[in-house]
Amino acid sequence: MPLPRPTPDPRLFHRYILHPLLDLLRYGATPDRLAWSIAVGVVLGINPLLGSTTILTLAAAALFRLNLVASQIATHLCYPLQIALFFVFIRTGNKIFHTGHLPMHGRALFAAARHHPWDTTRLLWTWEWHALIVWVLVAAVLIPALVAILTPLLASLEERFHYHPEHPSAPPELR
Repeated sequence: MPLPRPTPDPRLFHRYILHPLLDLLRYGATPDRLAWSIAVGVVLGINPLLGSTTILTLAAAALFRLNLVASQIATHLCYPLQIALFFVFIRTGNKIFHTGHLPMHGRALFAAARHHPWDTTRLLWTWEWHALIVWVLVAAVLIPALVAILTPLLASLEERFHYHPEHPSAPPELR
């Protein structure tokens, strides 16, 4: 008899995405600053250099004084998108720079990257840096676009869920 499939818990979105963002808004993060943090996290989360997102996000958060929690949440949520866009960036780089075909395909490439990331990166460096150039061009357009979309959304979230210090439901540390 097969085990029953677990049903997705709709509260997971609230627990791991919405509530942390609301907490950040409640404790002083401005919607604009939070939008920049999320946008940079998303863009770093889709970069074609597999295995680099956490370190890059930590560095960007420190360098630009972004909200580390928001950037890391955005980066880690984009992992499936990073995998999906990896070959898009590689192929686009191939077309622009006429690099030629990769020496490995699909599963072999991901297995090599998982087991020997540094050796795989060295082997594929020509394709990688061409993909990185394409990613930088995409990032230059995507970051401002995401900020323009997220800032009003986060401002409305803040307005809708903002606790005022005198409100009875405000956390004790705000009263």
